Amino acid sequence: MKSLDPRVNRLPVPGSPGQIAPKAPLDQFGSFEVFVQPKEGKPFQHEGIVHAPNLEMAFVLAKEAFTRRFLCTSLYVTDTRDVFVSPTTEGEHNAYDLIGEASSDQPKESYEIYHLPRRGKQHIHAGTVEAGSPQEAMWVARQTLNDKQVFNIWAVRSAAIRRTKPEEANLWQTLPDKKFRDASDYKGGDKLKEFLERRHA
Repeated sequence: MKSLDPRVNRLPVPGSPGQIAPKAPLDQFGSFEVFVQPKEGKPFQHEGIVHAPNLEMAFVLAKEAFTRRFLCTSLYVTDTRDVFVSPTTEGEHNAYDLIGEASSDQPKESYEIYHLPRRGKQHIHAGTVEAGSPQEAMWVARQTLNDKQVFNIWAVRSAAIRRTKPEEANLWQTLPDKKFRDASDYKGGDKLKEFLERRHA
């Protein structure tokens, strides 16, 4: 009997140890990091991940997954494999203290630098640097963006990012009467207070 779960179908056949069937095309999607800009002028922040077959589909899925319940002015995605990650620190240690000097003879290009200012929070965009490699980008960021303690640093090549295009700006326009998108419109606190007052009346 054949399972509907492709993971089960890849398991070795009894009596044939080590022989695993190759994965079918698109059997498992890659992961893509999602960044959103909650308000105009605010920095982009990491919001989560989506699984998709390619960068373009990741952009579509990210919009559906992360921007339906709150207002957003822009969004971009990048393949997780294109995110260069620094060591993570604890306590009073700054992640930049672990970044060693690095240089590259490759052509310079733009890298987006993200900081984790607090454990348990999102990475927030700190600035853009020019470098020939992710390691060099981290080193340049240490010289130019290292103004306060951070616990982790990401460097993402700007060219690897699927950004919101200018002609797509209307994707984020919502009607003002769609208050059901906002939790505050349900006024749960007011309703609870009214219920308690009736109960003790």
